Amino acid sequence: MSKKTIDFGYDDIPEEQKQSRVREVFDSVASNYDLMNDAMSLGIHRVWKDLTITKVNPQPGELLVDVAGGTGDLARRFVTRANEARIRRGGEPARALICDINAEMLLAGIDPDRDKDMALKRVCANAEKMPLPENVADAVTIAFGIRNVTHRHKALSEFYRILKPGGRLYVLEFSTPPTKALRSIYDAYSFNVIPKLGGVLAGDADSYQYLVESIRRFPKQDAFADMIKQAGFARVGWQDYSGGIAALHWGWKV
Repeated sequence: MSKKTIDFGYDDIPEEQKQSRVREVFDSVASNYDLMNDAMSLGIHRVWKDLTITKVNPQPGELLVDVAGGTGDLARRFVTRANEARIRRGGEPARALICDINAEMLLAGIDPDRDKDMALKRVCANAEKMPLPENVADAVTIAFGIRNVTHRHKALSEFYRILKPGGRLYVLEFSTPPTKALRSIYDAYSFNVIPKLGGVLAGDADSYQYLVESIRRFPKQDAFADMIKQAGFARVGWQDYSGGIAALHWGWKV
């Protein structure tokens, strides 16, 4: 009986190996993670994250669970935005739990100056099996992490489980530009430039090659939206950023 295989970049590997192989990649790139996203997004991933948080619409007293959020980028934005609203109209401070399967990413994301006075907690956890009770989170976010999850349907079901009724999910991920011209330009940049940059700037061309390939193997926008619906979410939709280089998907637990 043949073993199940799964994509790892352009390779197909035994399913049980993906988690450890992905961990090796992120152990390697953890200290240069922002550099990696700068290379892969042409430097505008920070704008996409700002747009994502605007869409999430953080509120005072809410709890965010940010999955694959080792750097803390979305979590800090969420707490800051919610507390700005709190100054205007009161309420409890917002909180964020940063979850990442990779301990190196969690450690790389710790910044005492930026984290000061923020209600942030961190936990090393697998997106497919969250160490949280049902109906606890007001919002779940995951940025540039879902394509590295072995069983995405399990992760999406977990996100649904931990969300409160009325809670919302937002998934920011590199995606597929719908126009052939932009796809050609971005492919040329991705395959010819990004791995070389990884080799020169981070000393790790292979990890960057995997990350580029993993984007191309990720489902297109409509297919991933269907996966979110299959996990039970309602009001599912998405919005392309920068011509579809990235896309923000969302869904609500009702």
